[in-house]
Amino acid sequence: MKARSVKRLAFWAAVPLMLLIAGGCYLPGGFELFVTPVQGGAPLLVLPLEPDERFTIRYIHSVENSPIWEVHSVDHAGRIHIEEEIYLKFGAGMGKMPGIGRMVTRGPYEVIEGMHMPTGNFILRVGSAGVDHTVIWRGSRTNLSALAPHKAVQFRARPVSWFRRAWHRICPHTATPSTESD
Repeated sequence: MKARSVKRLAFWAAVPLMLLIAGGCYLPGGFELFVTPVQGGAPLLVLPLEPDERFTIRYIHSVENSPIWEVHSVDHAGRIHIEEEIYLKFGAGMGKMPGIGRMVTRGPYEVIEGMHMPTGNFILRVGSAGVDHTVIWRGSRTNLSALAPHKAVQFRARPVSWFRRAWHRICPHTATPSTESD
């Protein structure tokens, strides 16, 4: 009789734990941004992102030979948006697009802010060492030009469960850079 009671108690004690684990597999945990070579292979970069959190792609413009910053975010549905562009001066291929954002000046920089223009998943042709395509996220910098010069890479956001997010806080993906707060 006692063994049966112990088994019943163990079962009912395990039920909340199983529900917590099962729920964690289905509760939303934000997103992971994958930067992967289009031709295949392991991800070059995996960034855990909260909805509306920003990441930046910085590079040197080939004609103007000056830095450009493109600030992106991932919305609550997992769509990538460009939020603003920052550059030193109006140059080739740069400038305001009618109806998208507003042009302001921040010190020596011209900024198109408030863009919130959907790009969705996108492909970037990574430049050579002089172009220095660099992803900036939570204070970390990953130079894609050093990892995959002249290669096409895809930026793709993917929703993750709360459980996966919690696991990656303990054991980050090998392609997730350390941040300043780590």
